[in-house]
Amino acid sequence: MPATHLLYLHGFRSSPQSFKAQRLHAWLRQHRPELHWWCPQLPPSPREAVALLREGIAGWPTDGPAVLGSSLGGFYATVMAELTGWPAVLMNPAVHPARDLARHIGEQTAFHDPAERFYFRVEYVDELRALTPGPITRPERYFAIIAKGDELLDWREMTARYPGAQIRLLEGSDHALSDFDDHLPHLLQFLKLCD
Repeated sequence: MPATHLLYLHGFRSSPQSFKAQRLHAWLRQHRPELHWWCPQLPPSPREAVALLREGIAGWPTDGPAVLGSSLGGFYATVMAELTGWPAVLMNPAVHPARDLARHIGEQTAFHDPAERFYFRVEYVDELRALTPGPITRPERYFAIIAKGDELLDWREMTARYPGAQIRLLEGSDHALSDFDDHLPHLLQFLKLCD
């Protein structure tokens, strides 16, 4: 069954203005205008982010939705997939965000609007730790795009986190997946939105 609802989750310091979110949304508007799309601005607090998501999808059907996430959004997408049973598309997903973001405590600027600032607090690391799911269940519902050229996250850790999942392992590329257009057809195929 093709996806009917898509929840897109951006990464740390990112926003709904993310290049990948914009490209995917543009394709959907043109080819699947009936599909329900939601790409919220996530608050810095992981606990609040997941609460916002759970509240936002409360009225969604059980069959038909899927979740996508990039970087920290990939971590949240895993959390949501394990909570809901939905298929998940992960793009260079953060797999140890409590460890990796501990060095980013303090004031941060937003990528898409450097004038916008937020404070990443010590307790957010504990919130990430508390949210971390155990081993993934039903790996067949996961599709991960992982770049060996990711300059921020280790591709070996990413692939090891999703055993049995469908993985598109890229020899080069980068953390942002600047070559996202090359991978869009595979993502759409996984979601049964194109042939």
